[in-house]
Amino acid sequence: MQNSWSIRELKRQFNTGLFERLSLSRNKKELKSLSTKGQIIEKVNDLIKDPYILEFVGLPELAHYSESKLEQKIIDKLELFLLELGKGFTFVARQKRITIDEKHFKVDLVFYNRLLKCFVVIDLKIGELKHQDLGQMMMYVNYFDRIEKQDDETPTIGIILCKDKSKALVEMTLAKDNNQIYASNYLTILPNKAEFQKILESEDV
Repeated sequence: MQNSWSIRELKRQFNTGLFERLSLSRNKKELKSLSTKGQIIEKVNDLIKDPYILEFVGLPELAHYSESKLEQKIIDKLELFLLELGKGFTFVARQKRITIDEKHFKVDLVFYNRLLKCFVVIDLKIGELKHQDLGQMMMYVNYFDRIEKQDDETPTIGIILCKDKSKALVEMTLAKDNNQIYASNYLTILPNKAEFQKILESEDV
């Protein structure tokens, strides 16, 4: 009801384990609130999922594909991607060009969240997350905070969608009080029962 989902979208979110994925980053008190009130977006952590399920793009799990192909598939299915991201997202730009000291960079995808009143920049990585990827995202986030953000808006959020990541590498690279940059896995096929059980029992949770 909160999201005005169609029956089809409700079934998709149920089948992709939306409640379980949202519960991975919540404590018991927040989890009880989630089960009774649904998803309420009040802070950045309420917005982040891990993993994101992108089965609608139609890419097989083991296929060889490029980041640009994944990006194109997401754009082709933009409505479904917005639903997977969560509440309040609007599309801003694809391959957003930014210039720093006469050097040009391109941000894969840029969104805006109306509920948190902030930009959300997304970088796509088809392989394992590297510390350089986190550094690059820090630069993107800083750029948007200093150049694009208005005074009445909240700090920019950066999300790196990757096939694999090391929790230790992420924690070592980012500040302890980080609440702007996040690395989340994505899956292009639905996890089976055993795989989802492994996600729930993972040490990274």
